[in-house]
Amino acid sequence: MTYTIRQAVAADLPLLADIERAAGALFADANIGEVDVDDVAELRLIESVARAGGVFVAVKDDAPVGFILAAPLDIHIHIYELSVHPAHGRQGLGRRLVDAVCDDASARGFKAVTLSTFRDVPWNAPFYASCGFRILDPAEWTPAFYLAHYHEADMGLPLERRCFMRKELK
Repeated sequence: MTYTIRQAVAADLPLLADIERAAGALFADANIGEVDVDDVAELRLIESVARAGGVFVAVKDDAPVGFILAAPLDIHIHIYELSVHPAHGRQGLGRRLVDAVCDDASARGFKAVTLSTFRDVPWNAPFYASCGFRILDPAEWTPAFYLAHYHEADMGLPLERRCFMRKELK
């Protein structure tokens, strides 16, 4: 299958919720507690990230099959979400989407890309480590990371399994 990575266009944005739901179903087997697969990013949030130039999609036959949301947080670009429809998984699309964000961030003068994820879910921290990210010690957290951490607590995520990661850009 031939896939293309490109910046999202307005017509792509309403289609991302179905991809997010399908990808979210994979967490049911990850022992992270109750996962509400219908709790997807609001379209208004996705539109705001798109206005900041931070929505990239993986497409096949011009239909999105994966996406990444990334926008500034503090002084770095932060990946808020990466989802690939399971029917198109294991094709390297997640890595290509991460690379697109890192390349774009570097071209825009950012020095690093950050994210928050599960430490022990194979397609989370171990995957991002393979992309060049490292887990941050809490002594390295910025005020915005603490606010994001508190938000994750409000969402009921198991904080002991969460981490922030950063990749330095060239």
